[in-house]
Amino acid sequence: MSTALTIYILLPLITITCFLQVQSQLQLTHPLEVNALRSVRTSLQDPFNNLRNWNNRGDPCTSNWTGVLCFNTTATDGYLHVRELQLLNMNLSGTLSPELARFSYLQILDFMWNKISGSIPKEVANITSLELLLLNGNQLTGPLPEELGFLPNLDRIQIDQNHISGPLPKSFALLNKTKHFHMNNNSISGQIPAEFSRLPSLVHLLLDNNNLSGFLPPELYRMPNLLILQLDNNHFDGTIPTTYNNMSKLLKLSLRNCSLQGPIPDLSTIANLGYVDLSWNQLNGSIPSNRLSDDVTTIDLSNNKLTGPIPTNFSGLSRLQRLSLDNNSLIGSVPSTIWQNRTFNATERLLLDFQDNMLSNISGSLEHPANVTIRLQGNPLCVVSSRLNITQFCVPQNGSVDTVGNSTISSTICLSQSCPEDYEYAPESPVPCFCAAPLTVGYRLKSPGFSSFPPYKSMFETYLTSGLHLEIYQLHIVSFQWEEGPRLKMHLKLFPKFNNSTNEFNNSEVRRIRSMFTGWTIPDSNIFGPYELLNFILSGPYKNVVLDFPKSGMSKGAVAGIVLGCIASSATLAAIITILILRRHMKKHSAPSRKRLMSKIPIKIDGVKAFTFEEMALATNNFDNSSQVGQGGYGKVYKGILADGTVVAIKRALEGSLQGEREFLTEIELLSRLHHRNLVSLIGYCDVDDEQMLVYEFMPNGTLRDHLSVKSKEPLSSAMRLRIALSSAKGILYLHTEADPPIFHRDIKASNILLDSKFTAKVADFGLSRLAPVPDFEGTVPGHVSTVVKGTPGYLDPEYFLTHKLTDRSDVYSLGVVFLELLTGMHPISHGKNIVREVNTAYQSGMIFSVIDGRMGSYPSECIEKFVNLAIRCCRDETDSRPSMAEVVRELENIWVMMPESDTTPSESFVTDATKSSTPPSSSSAMEAPFISASEVSGSDLVSGVIPTIAPR
Repeated sequence: MSTALTIYILLPLITITCFLQVQSQLQLTHPLEVNALRSVRTSLQDPFNNLRNWNNRGDPCTSNWTGVLCFNTTATDGYLHVRELQLLNMNLSGTLSPELARFSYLQILDFMWNKISGSIPKEVANITSLELLLLNGNQLTGPLPEELGFLPNLDRIQIDQNHISGPLPKSFALLNKTKHFHMNNNSISGQIPAEFSRLPSLVHLLLDNNNLSGFLPPELYRMPNLLILQLDNNHFDGTIPTTYNNMSKLLKLSLRNCSLQGPIPDLSTIANLGYVDLSWNQLNGSIPSNRLSDDVTTIDLSNNKLTGPIPTNFSGLSRLQRLSLDNNSLIGSVPSTIWQNRTFNATERLLLDFQDNMLSNISGSLEHPANVTIRLQGNPLCVVSSRLNITQFCVPQNGSVDTVGNSTISSTICLSQSCPEDYEYAPESPVPCFCAAPLTVGYRLKSPGFSSFPPYKSMFETYLTSGLHLEIYQLHIVSFQWEEGPRLKMHLKLFPKFNNSTNEFNNSEVRRIRSMFTGWTIPDSNIFGPYELLNFILSGPYKNVVLDFPKSGMSKGAVAGIVLGCIASSATLAAIITILILRRHMKKHSAPSRKRLMSKIPIKIDGVKAFTFEEMALATNNFDNSSQVGQGGYGKVYKGILADGTVVAIKRALEGSLQGEREFLTEIELLSRLHHRNLVSLIGYCDVDDEQMLVYEFMPNGTLRDHLSVKSKEPLSSAMRLRIALSSAKGILYLHTEADPPIFHRDIKASNILLDSKFTAKVADFGLSRLAPVPDFEGTVPGHVSTVVKGTPGYLDPEYFLTHKLTDRSDVYSLGVVFLELLTGMHPISHGKNIVREVNTAYQSGMIFSVIDGRMGSYPSECIEKFVNLAIRCCRDETDSRPSMAEVVRELENIWVMMPESDTTPSESFVTDATKSSTPPSSSSAMEAPFISASEVSGSDLVSGVIPTIAPR
């Protein structure tokens, strides 16, 4: 009565705990952040209802709230936290809520290209984790909060193209990690604080088109990493500080229309200066005669009060695209060496604008390449232009080197075909007439270091595609247009790879590409400068793609794992209590021995030896502790040496354990007729009196789980992991297709995959295995076996858990979880997190490489990405969506072939013609070559890893 009462009280408590655990997994976002999101939504106006799902009752992080991206794992407080708010270009208006401060883990705050008004809340400064503050392209007003200068991790502040007023806060000089100040096109007033010179990381200072005044701080030269100083269209006093020639890393100096006076400082000491615009000021004196950097593309000194001759130092500048000296008071001759000492390719152009000066002659030859445009109107030499034969230089001319450009697509050879609707020819594809669905991107270079784009087009294609991890042919520049700034606006199309069977990007790739643009993870370029994403248009097959990041809610597999874990915990606790009570009771009453009670099953199986207890005791030194190499709820595993010298693993069940005669006999019967190099071999058994033991071949490198543990001394390389995956899959394929009759394993997991001395993987533990269905009277083979659910939480097929229908795809699911363990090193279920859900979340958000196990060292990303894709397909909730084991083996073989030679040495490579079928390689295969020799493994690593079959799951 007391036993029943104990269980009656205990099980409801555990059930309630399970319910609370599942419930907690369904609502993971921190409550303060949920309320903050609702406050943000209340303060905004959303005419196109883009944030409609913010009004539902679902959890933000697990219900895919638009633009809300959360961390993949819970923090120490047990909650998920919002990592990014990506709300760009959604036609939102209204104001920014001070409740934004509640996002204490936020890294990216992105409201670009909306119509948001009001001021920037000072409370944003409480988000100490913030890295990107992106508010450009709105209607924000008011001053910049002083408090923003106390953001310790801010990398980029973009508030350009608003109506921000007031001074630049001196506190911004405290932003030690900030690399980008983009504050152009506002109404910021006052002087640039000299304290900015203390900014150690700043590379781009864009303050053009504001109302700044006062003197240019001479101290700015102390910024050690400044690349671009762009202050056009402000109202400064005084001169250009001579200290600016000490800006050793400066690439671009743009001070156009800043009311500056005095002489031009000598800038020849700046080694890599490529762009100088000092036009529309009141600079006087002569042009410095020292030669500028060979990297210079643009020199604009027009509309000043410069005097003296044109110096010869402009000759021989091989990258010069534009030299504008017009509207000054220059005298003397135009040196023809400026264009004569150049060699031009087909795309290069040189504009020489000398209009409206006092130039009287041209020195040297008048011959010039067609690539050169010379403008001389308004000079005395044009009065005698016909005599000098320079009439063509003296007519009115305007315009830049290039203003607009378009790329036309020639489809002459493709006229016999036509692309389906929403598809188009990929112009740069190596396969002619390749039809694909492109992604359309609006893109702008905010401060390029050149005046003519065509010479840099090829370089730009290489830069952008390598930054996006695409092939060059996947990018097509539809058009480009210079805008005021000057800024270069582009219309881009990105095409999928030509060998993509669907001719379109998958959802994960769309998200990945977009996140690289919005997260500014494309590396900076000196010549192209900072960029901005204007739009990312989805149409055709992409119009229903959810860009707002993947759902992180629990799948059926995760729920099943948690529930099964709770049930197992309940059963285990109940069993422990019952055993304790029975033992106490047995002390008081004599009981028949196990030997007298059990109905012994006689075993006589060909090929499997029956050992005596004495032989087992002798092999293990009477089961001495020094021989023990493993332990589980079923009992202990010993390393034994038989009389003939054979090293074996002996799994001995404890008396009183829950081992069933049926499982014991099942494993013996199955293993006695299964012979495959990727299945653990059964050597014999011992079944005498109260003892049950199984004798296996010894696996000196233990279990796969051992080697994925953080405690492992020798982490597995990517090639070793892929090899283990393929070997395991071949063992399971043998069970499914070549065993007679076929077998469903039912308990595939990392601790049931053992590694021999050469790290060859072998599948073990067949105690829960079931024979596959046999044909019925009509010859039809059922697709499943109906059976009670057994297995291990985290590896359990959710369909099998819910329907009790065991199929070959149930093993595929379990093996898929093992693949995820190989890729990430994670446990299937740990601290309430399910590996399938975690990897799916990372994969769908384009962040899959963030969860790859760093302990495997370097790896070929394309191979790993294909391996991830296969593992995820194996772990789909729906049975029919998973590949067969034969497909799994075939895909793994294909991935193995792709592995670089450095990762798969000839001794490791084992994909031969023999592996093109399900037949395993012979024992002489190169697969036998070890990755790590047995002598390199310490004694503590010699763990058998033979897995429990005694205790029911």
